Amino acid sequence: MKTKLLLTAMLLSGASKAKAQQPTAIIEKNVNVTAKAVYHDLNSTRDTLILKSDKKINYLYTINHDYSREVDFYIGKTEYKLPLNKLSQGKHVVVVVQSPLRIVFVVKILKDLNEDIEAVITKVASTDND
Repeated sequence: MKTKLLLTAMLLSGASKAKAQQPTAIIEKNVNVTAKAVYHDLNSTRDTLILKSDKKINYLYTINHDYSREVDFYIGKTEYKLPLNKLSQGKHVVVVVQSPLRIVFVVKILKDLNEDIEAVITKVASTDND
């Protein structure tokens, strides 16, 4: 019985590691010389967009595949972290405004991050009931 449980645990941990290695988002950086004024990249776990600059970032907004804005707000700081679970699955054009500059790049959300969180919560809740 212990061997069977141990084997199951090893298989599950291997499956979760394989799943964790799949990227959740991809960034297509703007390589224009003027875009270098704003550092824009994903964190190591690829679930947060990191923005940094020497100058103040005025606004941040995204335009999704339906041409609507999912994120649209004033930043007013030199550094900002945007959790990607605020964005739906699909392609998003990200615009960082540093008046008068507009730095534009693309972030593709490969899977719905909110669904993953809900699945984990459901799984934990079901194991608590057992």
